[in-house]
Amino acid sequence: MALDRATGLAESARALAAGEVTSRALVEQSLERIAASQGSLNAFRVVRAEAALAEADAADRELAAGVRGPLLGVPVAVKDDMDVAGEPTAFGCQGEFPAVAQDGEAVRRLRAAGAVVVGKTNTCEFGQWPFTEGPAFGATRNPWSTEHTPGGSSGGSAAAVAAGLVPAALGSDGAGSVRIPASWTHLIGIKPQRGRISTWPRGESFQGITVNGTLARTVADAALLLDAASGNHDLDPHRPPAVDASGAVGRDPGRLRIALALKPPFTALPARLQPEVRAKVVELAEKLAALGHTVEEADPPYGQIGLTFIPRATVGLAERVGEAPFPALLDRRTRDAARLGRLLGGAPLRAARRSEAVLHRRIGGFLTSYDVILAPTTAAPPPRIGSMLKLGGLATDRAMIAACPFAWPWNVLGWPGVNVPAGFVGQGLPVGAQLLGPAHSEPLLVSLAAQLEAELRWHEAWPPAREIATDSPAA
Repeated sequence: MALDRATGLAESARALAAGEVTSRALVEQSLERIAASQGSLNAFRVVRAEAALAEADAADRELAAGVRGPLLGVPVAVKDDMDVAGEPTAFGCQGEFPAVAQDGEAVRRLRAAGAVVVGKTNTCEFGQWPFTEGPAFGATRNPWSTEHTPGGSSGGSAAAVAAGLVPAALGSDGAGSVRIPASWTHLIGIKPQRGRISTWPRGESFQGITVNGTLARTVADAALLLDAASGNHDLDPHRPPAVDASGAVGRDPGRLRIALALKPPFTALPARLQPEVRAKVVELAEKLAALGHTVEEADPPYGQIGLTFIPRATVGLAERVGEAPFPALLDRRTRDAARLGRLLGGAPLRAARRSEAVLHRRIGGFLTSYDVILAPTTAAPPPRIGSMLKLGGLATDRAMIAACPFAWPWNVLGWPGVNVPAGFVGQGLPVGAQLLGPAHSEPLLVSLAAQLEAELRWHEAWPPAREIATDSPAA
């Protein structure tokens, strides 16, 4: 028996456990779809065809012996900033990278749950930008329109899931890098609490602003992958209390107080919510009100939160650049931002880290009046391929902030956020909205997202097949 591309993570796991399909058949299907779409979508940097088939055969032997696991035999993908034993971790950079010896903690936990990692997905250089392009691998394209980006920096994972190449994938989110591509490819994207999914072998990634998260077509699948990947290495500095995200999927969230936050947080560069995106987010707010929630416009007191983000982001980038084996091959924008990070690595960084507690108190105070914030994930639909690739540093910053001014504050706070599909604008381009909550609020956000999904059935929409399997160039 074969399963079609609409079969999700949970259903694949169920069919495997019931003996209705083999892991080898599912992995072969996934690899065939990857191969057929690589010329049009270019979602993968590394495809583990031989290794994945061997792991699928091992999973089938376990299943036949009566062994069961949450994801035993299910194919998944991970972003190419995560270590997979025996594979290189290039993180969007040019050059030939050596294979790493050990799985990162998140990948180790996925394997412990039984998942088969079929490959590593494309990401822009060190995950800096909301597009997934570069000289190292070409351009990763959006399954809904291959003339447009799937977003970034987890664009490869988003494209792979949106096209049905894998049922779910891990990404990472340092300024919206799970939520932005989820919004631009019509997916659920969960950015969990800092430390929920380990970033080990780094105790902190980008000075704590970057976390690992999940992308899937349904809330249940995104929550299942979150539960499977969650947990900590013994040396992790952030160890949040465990939550049961999957258990929250069918739970009534109750009547919630929801703040509709449509104003972008202050940045030094201009940002404006495009009217067509605003209209879609407002429609979601109206749906939430119809479901019995109290929704009112109110913006969190972000203040000058951007001043705390820049030192952490640039110092984190400088750390990565300092380890890069081929610094001469890095994008000039990367080198310039790392230079700034080296300047901000002393007192400015310490001040930025200290201010997090102040922001927790201030924005936490706002969240005593509201349970959840509903905000746009982006200010605009996905840009065209190439529109940001050749820009200079300041022009890139302007374009990024104009398109994506809403996501990054929750990275400073380290709190959970979930992108949900908000519909389509223009010529059928997806946009999304964020459900944002206080510390450790993944179950609340998941239950609310699932309630919306039950009403709106967004997972029933698929990208046009002609966009996915063509012979158009990847770059």
